[in-house]
Amino acid sequence: MNDTIVAISTALGVGAISIVRLSGKEAIKIVNSCFKGKDLSKVKSHTINYGHIIDKDEIIDEVLVSIMKEPKTYTTEDVVEINCHGGVISTKRILETMLTHGARLAEPGEFTKRAFLNGRIDLVKSEAVMDIIDSKSEEANKIALSQLSGSTSNMIKKFRESLKQLLASIEVNIDYPEYYDIEVVTKEKISKSIEEMKKDLEKVINESKNTTLIKEGIKTVIVGRPNVGKSSILNKLLEQEKAIVTDIAGTTRDIVEGEISLDGILLNIIDTAGIRSTDDIVEKIGVEKSLSMIDAADLVVVVLNNNEELTAEDQEILEKTKAKERIIVINKNDLSKKLDISRYNLKNVVETNANTTDGIKNLKKKIIELFQLETIKTKDYTYLTNARQIALAKKAYQSLTEAEAGINNDLPIDMVEIDLKNTFDFLGEIIGETYSEEILDHLFANFCVGK
Repeated sequence: MNDTIVAISTALGVGAISIVRLSGKEAIKIVNSCFKGKDLSKVKSHTINYGHIIDKDEIIDEVLVSIMKEPKTYTTEDVVEINCHGGVISTKRILETMLTHGARLAEPGEFTKRAFLNGRIDLVKSEAVMDIIDSKSEEANKIALSQLSGSTSNMIKKFRESLKQLLASIEVNIDYPEYYDIEVVTKEKISKSIEEMKKDLEKVINESKNTTLIKEGIKTVIVGRPNVGKSSILNKLLEQEKAIVTDIAGTTRDIVEGEISLDGILLNIIDTAGIRSTDDIVEKIGVEKSLSMIDAADLVVVVLNNNEELTAEDQEILEKTKAKERIIVINKNDLSKKLDISRYNLKNVVETNANTTDGIKNLKKKIIELFQLETIKTKDYTYLTNARQIALAKKAYQSLTEAEAGINNDLPIDMVEIDLKNTFDFLGEIIGETYSEEILDHLFANFCVGK
């Protein structure tokens, strides 16, 4: 990290302002060498300075340059941000000028990586930065902000502090058994401590299962045979004419997607091709795709036609979706009833039609109820938010379980201590107290350039 990095930190394209950011020991010197205005080496930290970026004698753009000197910066290094006019040409010219004057093009997430390596933020906070950028719903953004504030990191640190105290007590009793004034850590006391930690960690892991749903949304697939009204339901949910609606069976031949926010949670809705036997090659591919989408869905909305008797295709769909979270929508309830599903004992049934919005409102309520969205919204936002964090928490929990088994099987206390140390290390990996370069490279490779 001895070199100075540079990147465009705003979306490249037409806009009012673009920002080119530098970080490193030479950041101020590099910008100063091609800046026409005040001597940037002499200005105060956290000031904005007017001038021009020049290349030899040519003015590239009129700019405002923000000078932020170490250590009170995002990376804890000297950071310079060049605010120029938005647009591809001027922004790229400024970037090229910085590169020719000694800066290196930053890798994805390298600014945040430096903030982590320099100790300004931990690994959980680093991941929260990208989660804020990628947030697709209000709730996902709240979780990311909570992580960035340190609530999740503090929770993990408390777990580790409890383990540290327990391990220290065990070490003292092992190394200095002759000191009677030191509290003797019996296996019963260790077992009780492990039991309490397991209970707390299990709660964290279970509640963190909601984060995938909050961050990614509910993948909702609308299925049914042709012409039962799937596309109409999609359009009413999205409140726009996203899918083509006709009386001709097989109109929808490929998936049609849309998104809505439901109680702050994203609903990713997919309207699929009508499921039926067909000789049409294109429609057949659409049907196969529809069937495959069911397996990947978090929620399946099965649409049946109120004014038609249940068909073999309807029965096939009901059979295929019975193990999934699903809602049965009986559409066209404004027409004469011919559908009889009484023998199936179906749950979560909603009736709709194309002329009113009452059924769609009831459908939304049923989704909220099924996924307990109101409960999720009111819970504490101290979550583990990705597969890496949850996997490590599970490993820590497993090590606690093994330590508990060791106590119950009357193993020597130093053997139990090994499992407790493993738990301590796994929790440390979550916040980045211990890490490998490979993990860091993989993690920050998913960031955008300039962040």
